[in-house]
Amino acid sequence: MSTSPQSGAQRVIYVNLDQEPEVTEEGFAIALGYLYSAVSLNLISPQNARAVLAAGCLLGGMDDLCRYSYEACRQSISVDTIGAWVEFIDSIPSQADGSTTHDLSHSQTSIFGLYAQRLKDDVLHFLVVTLPEILEVQHASSEKSHGRDVLLQIYSRVPFDMFKTAVESPSFRVDPTGSDQARFKFAKEAIDLRKRGIARGSGAEETVVLAFGGGNGVGNSVHITRKLRKRTLWKVNA
Repeated sequence: MSTSPQSGAQRVIYVNLDQEPEVTEEGFAIALGYLYSAVSLNLISPQNARAVLAAGCLLGGMDDLCRYSYEACRQSISVDTIGAWVEFIDSIPSQADGSTTHDLSHSQTSIFGLYAQRLKDDVLHFLVVTLPEILEVQHASSEKSHGRDVLLQIYSRVPFDMFKTAVESPSFRVDPTGSDQARFKFAKEAIDLRKRGIARGSGAEETVVLAFGGGNGVGNSVHITRKLRKRTLWKVNA
C-alpha cells in the first residue's frame, strides 16, 4: 500500500491523501500498523490522535482504533489547544437547525463521519462548562481575575455562531450563582474585544440583550444578535 503513485509490475494499492488533509503520513502509518498489531495504539498521542482517527475512519473496520484515538482527542482539549479545536469544528458544516448536515462530501471533516459531531459536542461542552471551571471564574472574588481575562480572550476569538451558542447557554456560569446578569456583563466585555478583533471589518454589529425579567435564574434571558450595519446614504442636490 502506498500514498504515492507507483509504476512497475508490483501490485500496489494507491491511496490518494491529497484530498484528505486531516490524514497525515504519521496517522496513516499508525493505522496501517494497527492492522498487524494492537501495539500501534501505544503510538497514539494528543498531537497525532486526530490524524489517526481520520486514517482509521478512511480505512474502515478499525472500531477499536477509532474509539481509542477519539478518546485521546477528547482528552487533548485544553486551555492551550482550544483555539485549534475551535478552528477545526468551525469547518464542520451545519444545517439551519444547528445539526450537522448528512451531506459532508465536500468538507475536509467528512472523513470523520459520526465522530465529527461528537468532537463538535465535546468542544462546545468544554467551552461552556469545563473551561470556566478550569479557569475558576465561578469562584473568583472579583470580576478582575486572570482566569476571567483568559476566558474573555478565548471568547473574543470564537466564531459568532459558537460564541452565541455558548454565551446564551444557562450552563455557561461565570459567577457563583450562574446569574443572567453575569453572563450579560461577560458578553458585553467579550463583544467589545471582538469589535477590535474577529468581528472587525465584518460589516456586522454584534450586540447582547438581557431580556426583561432576566436574572431570576429561570430559562435563558441573554440573547446575542448580529446585524449588518446600515450603509451611509448621501443625498446629492441637483
